Amino acid sequence: MGSFFSNMFKFGSQNMAIDLGTANTLVYVQDRGIVLNEPSVVAIETINGIKRVKAVGDDAKMMMGKTPDNIEAIRPLRDGVIADLDVAEEMIKEFIRKVHGKRTLLRYPEITICVPSGATSVEKRAIRDAASNAGASEVYLILEPMAAAIGADMPVTEPVGSMVVDIGGGTTEVAVLSLRGLAYTTSVRTGGDKMDEAIVSYVRRHHNLLIGDATAERIKQDYGTAVVPEDGIGEQITIKGRDLVNGVPKEITINQAHIAEALSEPIGAIVEGVRIALENTAPELAADIVDQGIVLTGGGALIRGLDDHLKEETGLPVSIAEDPLTCVAMGTGRAMEDPIYRGVLMTA
Repeated sequence: MGSFFSNMFKFGSQNMAIDLGTANTLVYVQDRGIVLNEPSVVAIETINGIKRVKAVGDDAKMMMGKTPDNIEAIRPLRDGVIADLDVAEEMIKEFIRKVHGKRTLLRYPEITICVPSGATSVEKRAIRDAASNAGASEVYLILEPMAAAIGADMPVTEPVGSMVVDIGGGTTEVAVLSLRGLAYTTSVRTGGDKMDEAIVSYVRRHHNLLIGDATAERIKQDYGTAVVPEDGIGEQITIKGRDLVNGVPKEITINQAHIAEALSEPIGAIVEGVRIALENTAPELAADIVDQGIVLTGGGALIRGLDDHLKEETGLPVSIAEDPLTCVAMGTGRAMEDPIYRGVLMTA
């Protein structure tokens, strides 16, 4: 009889794994895979001094940089950790609601969330609290590089050293893994956001043109490259923004080589992080990395030529995970479902 009831309760809720990212949040539901992938943005409307959530995810992202006075579009995560607890909580609630639809739950799910390896205990507790207040009965945490490696099908459980470089929106996680644990890990607070900022400041410095973050992000996705194109110019890019000299909107043309120059600093910081990790790796594990090479995951892995650039800088084989954007979410989900990975989950 007992099993009948426990099965009935199980039916009421499905455990979830959440990749709470600075740029995007992905939700993985047990036995269903990834069911939601939306930007980590919340639009908040203030009416007569009372704040309420107007939109979350895709709808809110459209409003970034284009809102009237009474609405603000907020990104509650900065550098991979929660910067605005209340807004983050609302966002998690909203995403859970989207996934579960209008069904009332008998029992709230267990939620597994990934955190950057460099997160402090205060930052971890903030993530925990946000999830429990959003209705989780149990919250488990998993380190992001671990999740990325599991999602990229790396031999995490074997006594073989392998290296993963997960380039997210807020942080780049560099880790050497072996036997279900992190042998060495470093978290560089440089990621996609810093690349966008670099493009904004480059265009401002060289062309006196002010562009928004959304425009910079679009340029990075369409034309971003880690190496200067072979002809030294690459594709031509038209950019629209506000002229800082005359104060009127205008458009200018730059080329891909300029973008490569703008991105050289954030990319240099990532390469430096990889170098430091390699310097601190135990010799036996380092020997394995020579064979296994480095695997790139996260949105930053999609920047053209980044793999070749890292190959040149380190002399090691570099490969890009099959689906870099969903690696962390898939890995978090697998760690939750599959008993062999049970040891990698933490209760903070």
